[in-house]
Amino acid sequence: MSILGRFLLALSGGFVTSLAFAPTSFGPAALVGAALIIAASWRTSIAFGAIYGFTSGLAFFIPLMNWLTVVGVDAWLLLGAYCALWWALQGIGIALVSRLRGAVVWVPAVWVLQEALRDRIPFGGYPWGRLGFSQADSSLADYAALIAVPGVTFVAALIASLAVVAVISVWKREFSRAVPSLGVIVVLVGISFVIPTPTTGEGSDPTAVIAVVQGGTPQTGMGAMDVRRAVLDNHVRETLTLANEIRRGAVPRPDVVLWPENSTDINPFKDPTVAADISRAARAVGVPILVGAVTDVPNDDSMVQNVGILWDPQTGPGHIYVKNHPVPFGEFIPFRDVLSQYIGRFDRIPRDFIAGDEPGVIEANGIVLGNVICFEVAYDEVVHAVVEGGAQVITVQTNNATYAQTSQPEQQLQIERIRSVETGRAVVVAATTGVSAFIAPDRRVIAAMGEDETGFMVEEVPLRTSLSISTIVSPVLEVFIVIMAVLAMIIAIIERRRLAP
Repeated sequence: MSILGRFLLALSGGFVTSLAFAPTSFGPAALVGAALIIAASWRTSIAFGAIYGFTSGLAFFIPLMNWLTVVGVDAWLLLGAYCALWWALQGIGIALVSRLRGAVVWVPAVWVLQEALRDRIPFGGYPWGRLGFSQADSSLADYAALIAVPGVTFVAALIASLAVVAVISVWKREFSRAVPSLGVIVVLVGISFVIPTPTTGEGSDPTAVIAVVQGGTPQTGMGAMDVRRAVLDNHVRETLTLANEIRRGAVPRPDVVLWPENSTDINPFKDPTVAADISRAARAVGVPILVGAVTDVPNDDSMVQNVGILWDPQTGPGHIYVKNHPVPFGEFIPFRDVLSQYIGRFDRIPRDFIAGDEPGVIEANGIVLGNVICFEVAYDEVVHAVVEGGAQVITVQTNNATYAQTSQPEQQLQIERIRSVETGRAVVVAATTGVSAFIAPDRRVIAAMGEDETGFMVEEVPLRTSLSISTIVSPVLEVFIVIMAVLAMIIAIIERRRLAP
């Protein structure tokens, strides 16, 4: 195939893959796009593998993260280019291992390796756009119940690799090779339809009633939280309305109320009027409220922390979860002294957020919540830690007001739906401006509140204590696949040197 032909494959492959994510949300597009991406780097040179990988990365991440233009076009393009560099390394890996016997297995392993590294390096990583997250509306999502998100990525990339081998075989009229590849694709897709869903045994689980409050913000975009008191007032007002509905018997009294991230950006431990308003809301509903707040770090005024505070109607603030995984450049600024000289927007983050070191396992009114805050839902280790800590239901406090009217809230909802299958838990999401949602353990959205809506939702959700298979095997499985990829690339390099003149 010509260089131009491969370049067009890479370009179109990246863009088509982006269509699997919101706002299009067409899961099969990821399989087609991945196949085009793999075909572009298939048995090419290392240099061209990097070029094609970078090209497909740009064509994928730029449209995927167009919501970042709210922050700035420069931030959008720079982050897209940075993520594309990881795909350049992936392109190198595909170019290497596609020459080996069994390449159809090694190529998806390389894809998992790329995601494993990008998820963690540097500054804690950036996992947005993982292939596994694209399958929330596809039957392949049910693989997450067995082999977690890395496994879904592997299966999706494996189907794409098999498709590439089948097409190449047909092109060469080697039909005896094409048929097995197509057969395996049919088997992989077929299995996804018969994987037992996490709702097996539904009706036998204990349940809890949870209320979500979405108070809204007076404005959105970069200045969404500039009117901090108004945001708090909105959530107090909606909670008092909920309390009135409870008294009328229109809705059942919940066991706990979930407020979103940043529902108060005014430190309730320093402003007694804020504490009084939250207490008033908690007493009105008569149950604890999990409040999203920004507070100072004890004994260190130079740092702040993003927290979930369990606020009891009688005793006030209790258990505090400190966000474990602050967002680099969003909640803390690496190399602040240097970068702030050139990027004035960093003035909006005058103090870095410190990371907590305890998982968000919170007991509220007899229910064990597994709380994660905003982008943390994209990090495997954060979600798995709360399940391993005994969480019966996953709660997500998020503030998407900055990215209102973009595809970001819906992309996050895709991740949350995959997590429900992976953990076998209901996922309850509270957002300032949307999308708030109740998600069943089989990724069905039971109830949702979109953007531009304010109010509350009250739903009954199942409580689970057993660990899903994927939660148990995920860390080992990902390591195993990563080792496969590394060994395959080492063998490929040795083979290249052996065959070199």
